[in-house]
Amino acid sequence: MISVSNLSFRYSSITSIAFPDFSVGKGQDLLLLGESGSGKTTLLHLIGGLLRNYAGKIIVDDVELSTLAESAMDTFRGRHIGFIFQRNHLINALSVEKNLLLSPYLAGLRGDKEKVSEILLSLGLKEKRSHKVTELSQGQAQRIAIARALINNPSILLADEPTSALDDKNCDRVIRLLMDAASTNKTTLIVATHDHRLKGVIKNEISLA
Repeated sequence: MISVSNLSFRYSSITSIAFPDFSVGKGQDLLLLGESGSGKTTLLHLIGGLLRNYAGKIIVDDVELSTLAESAMDTFRGRHIGFIFQRNHLINALSVEKNLLLSPYLAGLRGDKEKVSEILLSLGLKEKRSHKVTELSQGQAQRIAIARALINNPSILLADEPTSALDDKNCDRVIRLLMDAASTNKTTLIVATHDHRLKGVIKNEISLA
């Protein structure tokens, strides 16, 4: 499903970072553990095709990402990859429901309001469906961002610090939701975090120095 080998990325002419080789199979999960500056976010962005011009190989669903043109990468990402960013990137002018339905629209897929209801219920946010994003707490907005990443049933889910803004109760709720969704849909899940509450919850782990 995902294979990374001999991968490095150059930020500038004098700064670069190399990553360990690893592979993650279909339906498996992986924890990328490391402090700020260890390259966790960069690695996720490389796997998700948000950063290009790397050295080495990144193979996702049998596709070497460097072979895809920018427009093809955008389509591939929309159809196959769900991304949960550190900042939620929700659109403040839209309701929660419209933020969620925007994801399938941009991927050229049919919007499913029943799926919206199911995800919001599982996150304990059913009553926020018609609310504007600006009416949500930080933790609620993060959970909506997670719902947006799940709504297209992606084959790969990349989560960058998904629990950092959450208390223990909601941390457990969110990580269980991610893992249940991954198990149900045979989704490959990679979580990058410095949150040590996730150690042991996700069995497979790589530490980035």
